[in-house]
Amino acid sequence: MLAGGIALSSIFAPAQAYVGLCCGKCGGNMPMNIPGGGIPETYEFRVKLSPMYMHMGGLQNGTNGVSADRLLGMPMMGGKPTGKYMAVPTSMDMSMLNLSVGYSFTKKFFGGAMFMWKQNSMNMKFNSMMRMSTGVDGFTMRSQGLGDTMLMGKYLLYADDPLIPRREVSLFFGLSLPTGSIDIKNKDHPVAMRRKELDPYGMQLGSGTADPTIGVLYQGRASPYWWGMNATYTARLYDNKRHYRLGDEAHLDLYSMYQMNYSTVAEFQLNGMHQGAIRGVMNSAASGASGHAIQGNPMSPYATPLWNPANYGGDEVAVTAGIQWQPAPLWILDFQGSVPVYQRLNGFQERRDYRVMFTIYREIPTSRSVRYFGSGANGPSKLGF
Repeated sequence: MLAGGIALSSIFAPAQAYVGLCCGKCGGNMPMNIPGGGIPETYEFRVKLSPMYMHMGGLQNGTNGVSADRLLGMPMMGGKPTGKYMAVPTSMDMSMLNLSVGYSFTKKFFGGAMFMWKQNSMNMKFNSMMRMSTGVDGFTMRSQGLGDTMLMGKYLLYADDPLIPRREVSLFFGLSLPTGSIDIKNKDHPVAMRRKELDPYGMQLGSGTADPTIGVLYQGRASPYWWGMNATYTARLYDNKRHYRLGDEAHLDLYSMYQMNYSTVAEFQLNGMHQGAIRGVMNSAASGASGHAIQGNPMSPYATPLWNPANYGGDEVAVTAGIQWQPAPLWILDFQGSVPVYQRLNGFQERRDYRVMFTIYREIPTSRSVRYFGSGANGPSKLGF
């Protein structure tokens, strides 16, 4: 994927940026993990490659921690459910590689696409009966592959200056395409007959639906300070082919940035998220079973809270800090770390512990851009940047 970004760079003649990060047109500096306010300089490409890692560990219900051993036991006693499970998750690692490519078509419109590769690994612990029958304490559930693809755009609603604005408001809109599989099977289970069953909701790679996103983005600056606020909402409008839909999502992000010198920027964010519970119940007919997924049956040896749609979604507030560095004109390297400071989860779920992300970012002016530096162009040298 990185090679693709470098190949795009080589298509265009050399360009030179003004001293500093990003461009004056889009308000200066911007966060790399969320859409920033403002529209980049017209007729320029933006390429961004971001590997990300997130760790989740320990069970929680609402705001309270829950021991895994407390949930393990026999799901049925005397023909009645006990609220216990054959297997429960103890930790999860998620790795993701995002590649984003965008282009500024006009002074007010920027469009792009983001492609994702995901890899999930979840450690499961068995109850005593399963440990005796399998001879192991548990197993690791895995899934990997292409995630959903996001088409996105920004439209400038307001800017107090057309060249170097100090206040900007933009409309954000997107459409997530269901390129991520929802057919991943539980192929790592130690019981052979369970390997034909599907992985639970959270281990699948996509939503299975086309999901629209709408939002409003604000950014302000008083150099060397930048700040902004993003509010976005993603709607799940219909059930996928397996008869369920993921919960709607709402995000509110506040960020501030400080340019320490000409090539370095420090950033701080507060990231709020609400996600609704899953609606519907997964149907596994396409995987060889009939009716609803057998994993949702408390009599199944694979019974786990991961198969209860109510055990998904909730509220979270996280703190993110990072540093941006410009090693060369038109290039940015960015490193971020994020930890939750508040989590209120629906039902029994693994809580998020931390997330880290590294980003390689490239701006590519074409010959039509005012920042293009080439033969016969109105390049930066003529504009004083």
